[in-house]
Amino acid sequence: MDATQIERVRRFNRTVTERVGVLHDHYLGRDRPIGEARLLWDIGERGQDVRRLRERLGLDSGYVSRLLRSLESDGLVTVEPQPRDRRVRTVRLTDAGRAERALLDDRSDELAGSLLEPLNTAQRSRLVAAMAEVDRLLTAATVTLAAVDPGHPDGEQCLRSYVTEVRERFENGFDPARSLLPDAGELRPPHGLFLVARLHGEPVGCAGLKLRPGAPAEIKRMWVAPHARGLGLGRRFLAELEARAARQGFDLLRLDTNKALSAAIGLYHSSGFQEVPAFNDEPYAHHWFEKRITPAPSERTA
Repeated sequence: MDATQIERVRRFNRTVTERVGVLHDHYLGRDRPIGEARLLWDIGERGQDVRRLRERLGLDSGYVSRLLRSLESDGLVTVEPQPRDRRVRTVRLTDAGRAERALLDDRSDELAGSLLEPLNTAQRSRLVAAMAEVDRLLTAATVTLAAVDPGHPDGEQCLRSYVTEVRERFENGFDPARSLLPDAGELRPPHGLFLVARLHGEPVGCAGLKLRPGAPAEIKRMWVAPHARGLGLGRRFLAELEARAARQGFDLLRLDTNKALSAAIGLYHSSGFQEVPAFNDEPYAHHWFEKRITPAPSERTA
């Protein structure tokens, strides 16, 4: 990692934390630190599952519990177990909590205005555009990839979304029963693997890899949620699957795709895949791709 880049990131972090006032225990002039204020904002009008709230913010369970106890003692939230599963707790704002949240929103608007006010029109536009770019890139860096069983709830959710989307986009619809899509067993070790991407704990994409002995590795079922597109996740999936196939000793990576998926086709070309003649009888494929990769034979599984 470039030391100069690291220092610039640290300098940016120092500037932002100082300028927006997160170094103080009385954030935005209120009697609470930024952690409590952020929880009030994220709980929102409809309430939140405490576990999902914790995952979204990436906070330690004990820390979130302490913040919630403080907010509860101030009469700003209620925390109750769900009737069907008392292990699951839901936090909701009280009337006082909603009033405090509204006040924090007003003061956040004032703070944002104070950042823009000293600048001229051109500088404001530059700052807002730069902030949007930083937000996009930081969001991309927040996405995690993990290998899961295809039967995991997050995996099943992604696969259902995949089928729904291609059914709408393919010229003649899509029937999974006619496709050569692998069954779950083909995407479990040692025959394959299945990756799920998560953003703030929520699944936003998936990609599978078939690892059949004596055959090229093959990418299947790659999908990214519409709201997570533009974060470079498709390219990240390809790089991760390529690395994992190489570690298993494979030297050739394959995939096929439908003509309706023009963005994906462009991604494959720019990622080093070469279009080749059809290597299977997939009825929904119009394009077939291959890429030579460098294997690591000693790490290939039996």
